[in-house]
Amino acid sequence: MNKSLLVGAVLGAVGVTAGGAIATYKLVKSGPEYAQVLAVEPVKTQIKTPREVCKDVTVTRQAPVKDQHQIAGTVVGALAGGLLGNQVGGGTGKKIATVAGAVGGGYAGNKVQEGMQERDTYTTTQTRCNTVNDISDKVVGYDVRYSLDGKEGKVRMDRDPGNQIPVDKEGKLILGQNEPAQQ
Repeated sequence: MNKSLLVGAVLGAVGVTAGGAIATYKLVKSGPEYAQVLAVEPVKTQIKTPREVCKDVTVTRQAPVKDQHQIAGTVVGALAGGLLGNQVGGGTGKKIATVAGAVGGGYAGNKVQEGMQERDTYTTTQTRCNTVNDISDKVVGYDVRYSLDGKEGKVRMDRDPGNQIPVDKEGKLILGQNEPAQQ
């Protein structure tokens, strides 16, 4: 066998062995490809959405007063009281009874008309509205607890990662589109 062929074969074998050793070392040294997810906790915020709620309500109102000073009731009461007072007694007593009956009847008529006006009501329907807030929860992220190389860590992600989180060659989590995590 030729000496240069032998040297070439030995050097080739050494080169292939060294290349294989380096490749194996890099694979072993590169670490895990995934971090193991231990727990995922959704992070929520409350959203308030205002909306208007209207309902029809029955309302009782006092009817408008046509005779605010109850003059009609006073006059009718005074006439009726005067007539009744005139029926009592005789002479001067009759005049006093007529005047007293008119005064008392006028006062009573005034109060009767006032009470009737207070009870004179009507009912109507009125729409009343107010604003209420509908409250709902919105998930804004996920707090993820993970294990990587025997160490636990925590990171917030915008999605639920499932059981594993990919890890790049430097040992950093890949959280989204080529975004390594700051650990």
